[in-house]
Amino acid sequence: MALRTALQRLGQLPHLRLESLRFSSSSFRASDLTIERNKSTKPKPDPSSLVFGEHFSDHMLTIYWSESKGWDVPQIKPFGNLSLHPASSVLHYSTELFEGMKAFRGVDNHIRLFRPTLNIQRMLRSAKRSCLPLFDQDEMLECIRKLVEVDQEWVPYNTDASLYIRPTFIGTQPSLGLSKARHAMLFVIVSPVGPYFSTGGFTPVSLLADPRFIRSWRGGVGAFKLGGNYGPTIALQDEAKNQNCQQVLWLYGDEEEITEAGTMNLFMYWINKRGEKELVTPPLDGMILPGVTRQSLLDLAREWGEFKVSERTVSMRELLETLASGRILEVFGAGTACVVCPVGSLLYKGKTYKIPTPKNGPAMRFHKELTDIQYGRKKSNWTQVVI
Repeated sequence: MALRTALQRLGQLPHLRLESLRFSSSSFRASDLTIERNKSTKPKPDPSSLVFGEHFSDHMLTIYWSESKGWDVPQIKPFGNLSLHPASSVLHYSTELFEGMKAFRGVDNHIRLFRPTLNIQRMLRSAKRSCLPLFDQDEMLECIRKLVEVDQEWVPYNTDASLYIRPTFIGTQPSLGLSKARHAMLFVIVSPVGPYFSTGGFTPVSLLADPRFIRSWRGGVGAFKLGGNYGPTIALQDEAKNQNCQQVLWLYGDEEEITEAGTMNLFMYWINKRGEKELVTPPLDGMILPGVTRQSLLDLAREWGEFKVSERTVSMRELLETLASGRILEVFGAGTACVVCPVGSLLYKGKTYKIPTPKNGPAMRFHKELTDIQYGRKKSNWTQVVI
């Protein structure tokens, strides 16, 4: 029932029925995990100068699967290159998915994971959509926990940095036929990271909104964390940089519905037409990735009970009208990589719109609340202690 409830909250699509999302009886088991220690460890990078995703630890987790034999035993082994058949389905048909989560070294020196169950549940949904085999979420989490324990010295001793965890699942079927993969590989790599944006932690970013391009659509796969959702966005990311913007505000349809900002879920805090303070974010309608940070902000806001909280469609026209009337209080993105990131400006059809970035608004409060939990300054059942 816990999984069913969580999946419903994360926006389960109608065509992926919960009844069909059952764990494989032949799931791998963490108790079978084998560990091969790396005899040649790498020097740790300076936590104050980390670039996102460019440094990797000494070990990785790998688990192989085949239709004929089921899951192999999980292995933690020295970090290294993968060996793939040139016809592997991941290389030709993007049979691939991934997750993004973090481990934090707390002020008490304990290492914590933040709401990792939500990540694994989302991973299972993506696996189902990709026709990749399912597994037991608890066994997967225990394998990840063990990997972080083995590479615990790679978790930065710095409360402005963390260890990014990237579970990845690929089809390795050695055939050019377009079909369900009969071979697959699940692996996890970890990387010490600092702030996601080069401008630093809580610095406002600028967005480019270009209605000619869309990231996802209803009935598509925008609600799943598939690699194919991200690669095609790089061209627009470059276009944003060419226009002195840092991220893309993704719009959809004739009404130019606001969906996401770069790889972040988007939030708008404003005074609505009824004079109420309201926190608004687009709904999980199949186009929006059900972010763990997104869900956490909604949970916190509803717990505070200080303003209206809405998950509904917002058009570009409504956003600009609200901004023109002076009722926008702030706009911000949310995601695992950035946590909470204020938006300072918006470029739309050649015109730049300035957006308020107060220092004492909900964005800063959300950021502090989440990081206090993540780094152990505040107790919460949202974290799991690794060691």
